[in-house]
Amino acid sequence: MKNVTLNSKWIGISYAVFAAGLFGASTPFAKFLLGATEPVLLAALLYLGSGIGLSILLFVKRKFGAETKEANLKKQDLPWLAAAIAAGGIVAPILLLFGLQMTAASTASLLLNLEGVLTATLAWFVFKENFDRRIALGMLIITIGGVILSWAGKPEIGLPWGSMLIAGACLMWAIDNNLTRKVSTVNPLQIAALKGIIAGTVNLMIALFIGAKLPDKSATAIASVVGFFGYGISLSCFVLGLRYIGTARTGAYFSLAPFVGAIISIIFLGDSIGLAFVAAAVLMSLGVYLHLTEKHGHEHIHTSFEHEHGHAHDEHHRHENLPETAAETHSHAHQHTTQKHEHEHFPDIHHQH
Repeated sequence: MKNVTLNSKWIGISYAVFAAGLFGASTPFAKFLLGATEPVLLAALLYLGSGIGLSILLFVKRKFGAETKEANLKKQDLPWLAAAIAAGGIVAPILLLFGLQMTAASTASLLLNLEGVLTATLAWFVFKENFDRRIALGMLIITIGGVILSWAGKPEIGLPWGSMLIAGACLMWAIDNNLTRKVSTVNPLQIAALKGIIAGTVNLMIALFIGAKLPDKSATAIASVVGFFGYGISLSCFVLGLRYIGTARTGAYFSLAPFVGAIISIIFLGDSIGLAFVAAAVLMSLGVYLHLTEKHGHEHIHTSFEHEHGHAHDEHHRHENLPETAAETHSHAHQHTTQKHEHEHFPDIHHQH
């Protein structure tokens, strides 16, 4: 059982880091596009590129009979997903938009680090996800590294309203992350496609309302491609990270995204390696080390419940009367019986105590 659990840990970490890498890589390209596109309109194009691209991918897979190993969205999933989209795809961008109008860029950059902190705080104290001092310290160190990386001199705070609005946007994204965890058993492509289309449409309406003009076809195409990978595929991997290692830990690894963006900017855009970059690299490496070397195990009880998600037969999935092919990864509704045992584990979809 230990090997299965540890494999799940590394699978979850891989998805979370890959999500951070894709999102971080999209940032330099987004900066490049900002020269010809209004920020809110660019956000709309990125979201829509994500949602439309993933919808096409889902259609093609079904058209050609590609077997899905993931559960589809069900009626009981919709309230959680709708609330997540409303918080992260609608309310958060609006708060951020108005906050940026009243806040210096340096201050806004620093405040955006709050998302990871608030995500973990909600996961630990509201949604009761397990953690210990080692994980909390690792999250803190990663966050400090992000603050140093985004530092752009003395922040010009002035009146607090703009800062409060940006902090509110971070809170909405933190709520989004925690609510998305509730539907992380579902096909991640479906979740990311819906989020992209709805968030993209809302941002597009906001952009047109404030007078933004659509960019030329080439800029639109580039933004769509960047959105597909940096938002769509990234979010799909983020959802899988939620499934395997929980919200706070996935959020911690995703906090590495600005560091990935900084590396790409150094390599491809000629940015210099400064003291802030080196300090952030050391701190973030230490924080990741604390998370990677975490060990959490104790005797625990699995109560009886039923759900559906992609899985293979392991110690937590021992249902009977299934064909031999079910030994591979597959999806169907299944019942978990009450089980008491002890092993190393993480706050995945089966260990939410």
